[in-house]
Amino acid sequence: MIIEISDINAPEIAMFASLTERQLRSEVNPDEALIIVESPKVIHVALQQGLRPVALMCERRHIAGDAADIIAACPDMPVYTADRDTLGSLTGYTLTRGVLCAMRRPAPRPASEVTAGARLVAVIDAVTDTTNIGAIFRSAAALGVDAVLLTRQSCDPLNRRSIRVSMGTVFLVPWAWIDDPIADLRSLGIASVAMALRDDSVAIDSPVLAALPRLGLILGTEGDGLSNRVIAGADYVARIPMSHSVDSLNVAAASAVAFWQLRR
Repeated sequence: MIIEISDINAPEIAMFASLTERQLRSEVNPDEALIIVESPKVIHVALQQGLRPVALMCERRHIAGDAADIIAACPDMPVYTADRDTLGSLTGYTLTRGVLCAMRRPAPRPASEVTAGARLVAVIDAVTDTTNIGAIFRSAAALGVDAVLLTRQSCDPLNRRSIRVSMGTVFLVPWAWIDDPIADLRSLGIASVAMALRDDSVAIDSPVLAALPRLGLILGTEGDGLSNRVIAGADYVARIPMSHSVDSLNVAAASAVAFWQLRR
């Protein structure tokens, strides 16, 4: 059903125009929670993973173009449309590929479920940048990470920007929230490896790490890294050797290096 947008303040398009990420999560009524998925390619990934579409918003030219397959696959879904400038003023940003889809937020999964049988697990501790979260998930999917765990101080992987940067891989790699990286990994029977530049650390290519049957690689915040408590409590501390007096890598870049080295 194609609906021309005539009023950018209409309540039926508030999900695209005015609701915050917190409001979309609808913590009071989780069954009504939404996420916003941007660009046709990422929307297709979400649909293939079973996410339920609620509404689509796109430029008029994409109805018979980039969005045509999505519209055909979801015949009962309302499709709100307008020109590029109108949609930009409505959303507050220029749309990537001119297509947004509101979808029901997937139900959270327990850590024990997403890590069942996992050998390599990424643990994101208090990383708050949406771009970094998306990039870590994309590297995790590409480099064979079995699951991702996030402390509750971390950014939501289903934030609109995180989804887009990840190219939809947040729907491919199983993930869950945890409360404490050390205690939760221990309860799951997974060895904890804290990424930190410490004198007592081992290099990321150490045979000791390669021999671990199950490994949880803990990645810290963009500025300060992991807390001393997490580092002290970890089973192992690992580092990526640096050259030219560079002291560290961005957390997303470091994750890709470590995932590649520790892959199966």
